Amino acid sequence: MSDPSLPDPSLPDPSLPGTAPSAPSAAPSSAPARIRILLADDHALVRRGVRLILDREPDLEVVAEAGDGAEAIDMARAHAVDLAVLDIAMPRLTGLQAARELAALKPGLRILMLTMHDNEQYLFQALKSGACGYVLKSVADRDLVAACRAAVRDEPFLYPGAVTALIRNYLDRVRHGEENADHILTPREEEVLKLVAEGHSSKEIAEILFISIKTVQRHRANLLQKLGLRDRLELTRYAIRAGLIEP
Repeated sequence: MSDPSLPDPSLPDPSLPGTAPSAPSAAPSSAPARIRILLADDHALVRRGVRLILDREPDLEVVAEAGDGAEAIDMARAHAVDLAVLDIAMPRLTGLQAARELAALKPGLRILMLTMHDNEQYLFQALKSGACGYVLKSVADRDLVAACRAAVRDEPFLYPGAVTALIRNYLDRVRHGEENADHILTPREEEVLKLVAEGHSSKEIAEILFISIKTVQRHRANLLQKLGLRDRLELTRYAIRAGLIEP
């Protein structure tokens, strides 16, 4: 029988180099940061329901609520938020107006519209206002969480009917000669088009873009030809429809 006072030969001798007891394992890494959400809707009951959907997800957290568009802007100033979920129809400032303000105030902020309106006009206005997604309240329990995650990944999220509307709108524009795969405007032509539609003269456009007046005139002629338009008024109408200027 071995003497219990003697060290066990099967164990390393702690007095020898390289045999010191191992340090305790490092603490597990902290959980990933949650997506901080600003929720704006003028109906408290709707906000409560939407918050329940979002807060039950481990990566989502509603950190601020607002009852109208103006309050949403105040909350965005007061809180660090990654994503704003806005109703469209709200008092003082609508969700669309608030989206424009928020996009200017916090360029990195992602914006989702959550609405009862399955309406093409609202859809297009929302996208022009800076929203990256459009979710219907009727299917919020199914789509909203996925839409929030897509928004933070900088990916668009549209319900199936919205995608259909966008395709139909594009095809209508193609049929009317407003979009043509063979006649896409160059970035410079878009710049000239925007300035023409804003009412600038050829001389002013030349000064703004640091090009010659003759070059401006050539771009304008190319625009008319490519788009099948006749004059400055029709160029302006096209620029509005293309979202280059406000109506």
